[in-house]
Amino acid sequence: MPVERVSQGFKDISSSFKVNPLSEDLIAIKNETAIARSIRNLVLTHQGARFFNPLLGSQVSGLLFENIDGLTSTDIEDQVRVTIENFEPRVNLTEVTALPDYDLGGFDITVDYEIVGIDILPQTLSFALQPTR
Repeated sequence: MPVERVSQGFKDISSSFKVNPLSEDLIAIKNETAIARSIRNLVLTHQGARFFNPLLGSQVSGLLFENIDGLTSTDIEDQVRVTIENFEPRVNLTEVTALPDYDLGGFDITVDYEIVGIDILPQTLSFALQPTR
């Protein structure tokens, strides 16, 4: 039987780098917020952008310049799924959906997942991907 990980919680620093006025430490984000930020950052990070971990990230940005159709949606879903499964061990991925947004020329991404080690409801993260030139 596999051992299930039990955790006290997860903590990360805010990407705004704002300082807490009382403690003068960087503001921390916790649990669901920290993991949601991590997932989004992993998907938006280009593979090869991290010098000492060139495999970290996804190839989603290259797919944003393909045709906006169901085939590209499937490719994006696969890339997001593989990225999260490979680099975010704190979650059990349930579902990834990429819906084409024809008006804005991008895709609306929805990621459903369960956090491992803490007893909370399943989470849903939604964000938009658009090509930047």
